Amino acid sequence: METNNKLQKKKKWFIPLVFSLLLTTLVVFVSIFISPHFSSSQFNRTHLMKNRIPRFVESKLAVSKTSSDSVPRLAYLISGSTGDGKSLKRALKALYHPRNHYVVHLDLEAPAAERLELADFVNNEPLFRSVGNVRMILRANLVTYRGPTMVTNTLHAAAILLKDGGDWDWFINLSASDYPLVTQDDLLHTLIPIPRNLNFIEHTSDIGWKEYQRAKPVIIDPGLYSLHKSDVYWVSEKRSIPTAYKLFTGSAWMMLSRPFVEYCLWGWDNLPRVALMYYANFLSSPEGYFHTVICNADEFRNTTVNHDLHFISWDNPPKQHPHFLNLDDFQHMVDSNAPFGRKFGHGDPVLDKIDSDLLRCNSDGYFPGDWFNLFQNSSTSSIHDITNTTNLRPGPSAKRLKHLIDGLLTAPDFHTSHCV
Repeated sequence: METNNKLQKKKKWFIPLVFSLLLTTLVVFVSIFISPHFSSSQFNRTHLMKNRIPRFVESKLAVSKTSSDSVPRLAYLISGSTGDGKSLKRALKALYHPRNHYVVHLDLEAPAAERLELADFVNNEPLFRSVGNVRMILRANLVTYRGPTMVTNTLHAAAILLKDGGDWDWFINLSASDYPLVTQDDLLHTLIPIPRNLNFIEHTSDIGWKEYQRAKPVIIDPGLYSLHKSDVYWVSEKRSIPTAYKLFTGSAWMMLSRPFVEYCLWGWDNLPRVALMYYANFLSSPEGYFHTVICNADEFRNTTVNHDLHFISWDNPPKQHPHFLNLDDFQHMVDSNAPFGRKFGHGDPVLDKIDSDLLRCNSDGYFPGDWFNLFQNSSTSSIHDITNTTNLRPGPSAKRLKHLIDGLLTAPDFHTSHCV
């Protein structure tokens, strides 16, 4: 009985053993007679994979080419807060030209009725409706100057202009308290010979007291998550200055080239995103974010022009914000040769003087260029009838602006003073 049990146990493992030996022999046979062909094809596929250009997204992203249009196009962001609706509409008319593109924004602090009134103005103003180059950010952001929300709102508007705004060459950010000191014909005419990769951004690496009062402290901006404005929260811990990139500071108002704006949004080497995360906890980040990005990017650091194109009158010693301009400042504005001024109070009489003496606005608040006369005289009032947008009427202000920009670009240290 015991012998039978042993025989049965041997049968249980003997059959699988024989089967495995036969399978192993078959595999060895196949590998000997067939593997040379298989290895060769496998090698060829591996070789092709190694030599194929990788199709990463980053390999498709690069600095875009500037436009070849004879007359440039500008893209504007004009932003305001509660009570700025009328000022924003006035500034928009004074800045308007059918070649340009515009995004307007009233932040979330403004009452819904005020935002709806602005939206109605943008949608139903005959000129805007016909040309279709004015857009409003309908889902308003809460914007505070002391936190990063002004930077994120600027990037939001730039993204809209890149997606829906057509071709343009420079991006200009303004507030409702800014106002032009030259006509758009003056500005476009002056910019015709200017290289379109230049970025007008006032900047310096000498951050001085800002290192201890803005860079090292950590703040939290309630505007990132709240529906109501309040002051920033201060974190007790301090942080060190970054070593991966150098900090720069300057004016929050700028004229940026389209290639640089695309870089800030695409961020193909990740620098714009890394810097944005850092400046999310930085006091008054609009005075440092774009400056730090442009001066740490090899593609753009040599494209800077150290000027913000604004006339601004500061108190002495300077405070957080400049003082409001009035009639006493008018001649200083003219003498500055700057294309923009800030800050203006709502309906200040100096704005009427700028309209009459510098902009020569009509009763509707527009500069009556050739394109406007054609639009008014057209029975259909269609954009297809406005064919002479490149026929510019530069006035005396164009000469003053040309003097400013020529002086900046021909300065002896222009090519050696980028990002210093």
